[in-house]
Amino acid sequence: MVAGTATLKLSLSAFSSPMSNFSASSSFPSLLPMRTPSSSKPRFLRIYALTSNDIKVGTNLEVDGAPWRVLEFLHVKPGKGAAFVRTKMKNYITGNTVEKTFRAGSSIEQADVFKETKQFTYKDGAQFVFMDLNTYEEFRLGEKEIGDRTKWLKEGMDCNLLLWNGKVIDVELPITIKLAVVDVDPGLKGDTAQGGTKPATLDTGAVVNVPLFVNVGDEILVDSRTGQYMSRA
Repeated sequence: MVAGTATLKLSLSAFSSPMSNFSASSSFPSLLPMRTPSSSKPRFLRIYALTSNDIKVGTNLEVDGAPWRVLEFLHVKPGKGAAFVRTKMKNYITGNTVEKTFRAGSSIEQADVFKETKQFTYKDGAQFVFMDLNTYEEFRLGEKEIGDRTKWLKEGMDCNLLLWNGKVIDVELPITIKLAVVDVDPGLKGDTAQGGTKPATLDTGAVVNVPLFVNVGDEILVDSRTGQYMSRA
């Protein structure tokens, strides 16, 4: 016979663990995770091993001790023989592009490449100086590392620096940048309604083709990937 019903009350605080401090706002990194300047190098739990079947455009691989970015890939299943993955990859360090094949399902190593946002502050001789606005740490890159993107760099511009093993291996500029027109050919005229264009020199020294109605002093938007005029700012 049951004389009564006992009530059992459990206090959740008695079972507290480190996981109870986990913030709901925490997020897992993307392919190129952003790292906050104040934190140490992030360590991410790998749920599964990366194989060649996981390769896609933008995947960062470490091959022969160097970081590579996959530009193109194709899974091939021949009528005879084993399946494989054909890729076209670019070396972050040298800029060289090569074609490489991987056996389907083979293990591959993902390069630990991540982004940090830095501001381009000034040019010191042949070096371009980027600064972390939180720690005031400077990163200096030469013209070789930046390439022809130097013509779009403007003081105060926020850029993403890609880092691998503590070294800057690439720079990402904003896709849309605002620049001022400092010079156009005043003698070049045409029917603005017909969509004619003329070369214009911008305040970074870059030259782009702009519509005939654009004049000195105008601010315009340019696509930094293609160098093409987008619109007035």
